[in-house]
Amino acid sequence: MILETILETRGIGKTFGSVLALREVSMGVRAGEVTCVLGDNGAGKSTLIKILAGVHQHDVGTLLVDGQEVRFASPRDALDRGIATVYQDLAMIPLMSVWRNFFLGSEPKKGLAFDVAKARKVAREELRAMGIDIRDVDQPVGTLSGGERQSVAIARAVYFGARVLILDEPTSALGVKQAGVVLRYIARARDRGLGVVFITHNPHHAYPVGDRFLLLNRGASLGEYGKADITTQELTALMAGGAELEELAHELQRE
Repeated sequence: MILETILETRGIGKTFGSVLALREVSMGVRAGEVTCVLGDNGAGKSTLIKILAGVHQHDVGTLLVDGQEVRFASPRDALDRGIATVYQDLAMIPLMSVWRNFFLGSEPKKGLAFDVAKARKVAREELRAMGIDIRDVDQPVGTLSGGERQSVAIARAVYFGARVLILDEPTSALGVKQAGVVLRYIARARDRGLGVVFITHNPHHAYPVGDRFLLLNRGASLGEYGKADITTQELTALMAGGAELEELAHELQRE
């Protein structure tokens, strides 16, 4: 089965003054697939997602949506084309309820007033549709676990029409169990036909849910691999540098 390519980059690059942050990176995001972007700190992951999300504009190369070349002037431009980004800070207000956060900035109206009943009902139904078990949508979002807050942000993006969902290190500050919760919801977004871009530095989180893997190192691509083409161990070695890992293992051996 040939999957539709929604978002594609061809040789894009970005410089900040004399610093080359991204160099000739090509990737494709397909409907119903998870593309994992892996790399250590300083690899260029943040610059890449900010270009995809409309925060930065690329200096060289081509960005395409549905096969048409685009240049986003702002995050709103990207969102209008169905590209939603969930950042690590989640842009949520901890003391506000789950349903208020769900509609933050896009409140449903009844006449001139905020339609509270509709907001509660839709938030509850959308969370349930994603398989997210929130006990009470009236509870402050700050009382939820890290994994639950991530899942609310994912469900919100899906409800507001995202075709591509970009997740910026969603599991980085979570324990094993909560990371598993987020991975489960990433898979559900994929199964609903979204193209998911999962940014992470942890190959053990990426591999179970990923279909394709783009590896970055110091702003350059080390290659894009299908799941059948690479193992978790090979991903780890490429990220860290196989020779560096061997040297470290040798240093740590008991004398």
